[in-house]
Amino acid sequence: MENVMKKEKYPPINVLNVVRGFSNPKLTYHITPYRFETRSGDTFHICNIRQMHRERVGKGYHYHYVVKTANDRFFHLVFDTANLSWRMVQEVDEMLFFNE
Repeated sequence: MENVMKKEKYPPINVLNVVRGFSNPKLTYHITPYRFETRSGDTFHICNIRQMHRERVGKGYHYHYVVKTANDRFFHLVFDTANLSWRMVQEVDEMLFFNE
């Protein structure tokens, strides 16, 4: 039951991304998201990755991204390597970026 509640809290999304296989200056991150789609059919093109960090969760990793979309909205997205899924954590207010 708890796992079902997590899925509702952090809805799954479809993400077009690139996984870097070798070092390349054009690909800063090992996994780079470019576009995502919500269940409701809304599509967002990512124009900038504002923040990224990786954390170990169990035997896998969670890759956390705060991205800026082409329409100036900010989202916290997570890629889970344990089940190869993307989730949207939340839409983020730009005012949270004090250092930039």
